[in-house]
Amino acid sequence: MRSYLALFGTVLAATALAGCGTTPHAGPNRLAAPVAPTVQRGKTLFDMHCYKCHQGGEGGLAPGIRPVPRFLMRLQVRQGFGVMPAFPEEELGDAELEHILDYVVALQETGR
Repeated sequence: MRSYLALFGTVLAATALAGCGTTPHAGPNRLAAPVAPTVQRGKTLFDMHCYKCHQGGEGGLAPGIRPVPRFLMRLQVRQGFGVMPAFPEEELGDAELEHILDYVVALQETGR
């Protein structure tokens, strides 16, 4: 099982690095209004938990988030890889994580 997770982590890291970029952070008007309540909640949660490192927060420590399957994003958040810490369910609930993913997917769908 451990070797499976290591292999999966390697694939995830390679996928993430292939799509790295410097997309600026989504400002309050990034998505066209109106947006679904889950997407708006996802933006709020992204700003609280993710913006610090991703997409320009505090010097843009991490790459912009690029399109990858939801299950890989979910795994990255839960397991953490590289310099990204893990966010266990006690810190970020499953429903909150799904809202964040809704927001990220909505950004991807707008091409921003």
